[in-house]
Amino acid sequence: MLGATAHAQDLELAYSPILTIDQERLLTETNLGTEIARELEARAEALASENRRIEAELIAEERALTEKRKTMSAAEFRPLAEAFDEKVQRIRAEQDAKERDLARAREEQRARFVQRIVPLLGQLAAERGAVAILDRRVVFLAAESIDITDEAIARINAALARDDAGAADAQSGPEGGAAGDAANGVSGAAPEAGAPEASDGGSK
Repeated sequence: MLGATAHAQDLELAYSPILTIDQERLLTETNLGTEIARELEARAEALASENRRIEAELIAEERALTEKRKTMSAAEFRPLAEAFDEKVQRIRAEQDAKERDLARAREEQRARFVQRIVPLLGQLAAERGAVAILDRRVVFLAAESIDITDEAIARINAALARDDAGAADAQSGPEGGAAGDAANGVSGAAPEAGAPEASDGGSK
């Protein structure tokens, strides 16, 4: 009886029309996701450091203007004050644009990440007999047995490591990798036929 129960649980784990996944864990626990996060964090820290430097420079310049004001007439000082205000507004616009560029880069990197792992998730879904993979955050209640996050992380890390190793071998080889891939029938561009399409779901 115990063996039959275990077998039933195995079947439940292997086949389900609906699967769930934790997208945030894919981003934070896969090697590719952590690499992307480190790159974006470095860019964000560089921008924050630049903002702090600019702020300190503007504060020092404003103090210098305040000292000059003591020895200048209002008519003489006005052009300097206006030029400083224009400079502050220009710098603020430039830094705001950099913030928007960083936010856009974050979304683009996330989209590329999802696009790259879609074939692997499609294979997992096909193996489980699933027709959809849902983000755990949009599911009110679900059995733990249909969550494939751990398996997906392991498979993504293994598959992308193989891809990177193959790319390195192709670059070091005399004829590049295109011919070798064709000969070996290697293709990771699309999910298996019949596998469900993945979506970014509630990732934004």
